Amino acid sequence: MKKSTGAAYQRPLSNAAVERSYMRFPTVAAVAGLLTLAGCQNMPALDMQMGSQSAKTMATGSAAGSATAGESGQLERCESPLGTVSLIENVNAGWYTVLTGEYKLPPTANLLRLLVQQSNCFVVVERGASGMNAMTRERALMQSGEMRGGSNFGRGQMVASDYGLSPEIVFSNNDAGGLGSTIGGLVGGSRGRAIANLGASLQTKEAAALLTLIDNRSGVQVAASEGSASKTDFAGFGDLSGMRGAGNVGGYTRTPQGKVIAAAFMDAFNQMVRSLRNYKAQTVRGQGLGGGGRLGVDGGMAPSPTSAPSASNRSRK
Repeated sequence: MKKSTGAAYQRPLSNAAVERSYMRFPTVAAVAGLLTLAGCQNMPALDMQMGSQSAKTMATGSAAGSATAGESGQLERCESPLGTVSLIENVNAGWYTVLTGEYKLPPTANLLRLLVQQSNCFVVVERGASGMNAMTRERALMQSGEMRGGSNFGRGQMVASDYGLSPEIVFSNNDAGGLGSTIGGLVGGSRGRAIANLGASLQTKEAAALLTLIDNRSGVQVAASEGSASKTDFAGFGDLSGMRGAGNVGGYTRTPQGKVIAAAFMDAFNQMVRSLRNYKAQTVRGQGLGGGGRLGVDGGMAPSPTSAPSASNRSRK
């Protein structure tokens, strides 16, 4: 006699039945995988959030003069500025094309301005094309007589740039899918294919940043540094049957390439500041910089000592 429980009795689904259901409903499988990875973490709020931590980079907060607010605690700082600095960005370089074209990111000068001012190691002066055009425009208006009296846009007020800071980026985007494929092959079967699909979506975004500091008066390289950063994220889910899920669901640890670049530049700048704290000018014994060097060749002119112009000569110029 059949046992009556008041409801239809249902047998538990077998593993094969579960796998068939995943094959029929790939989107459901992708969502299920996402929720499994999310675990007990709270889902992000759907309302607008000002100052959202998930949207911040390593370059965060603000700066006004020597005062700062909300800056990263990992940024190196100086007790007082070492001089003035302008940003020199090579817009014709390949990395700049990738930065602005492929990743749709703004110039690195915008990022470095914030980091440099927050550090209090240099005073940033404007030398960019748009900024210089704006200053030229105001001076042209002054000369035309259209400005109010006392506006004081006369000559001799611009601050010299003691140093030039030149950035460069080396991009990398390593695909870690091979690891998932290897493990999937060892496991085998449907579960192995699922592991391989998840592994294929795992990527590590990496960036290395280079900074060069040039003395604008002599043209001598004062300092150079390298920094790097990486972040692993899930690029998206396929369904667990080996077919692509609809919509390509983004991973919960996704980090834009821009955040990795910001962290790499902070690392490079921190490395430079640490070296500058112990800075000692390079000298060439005997004749000074630019006097012929110590690696003479047979028949060449003998090195002659060099010297900087005297204070009186500099003042007349």
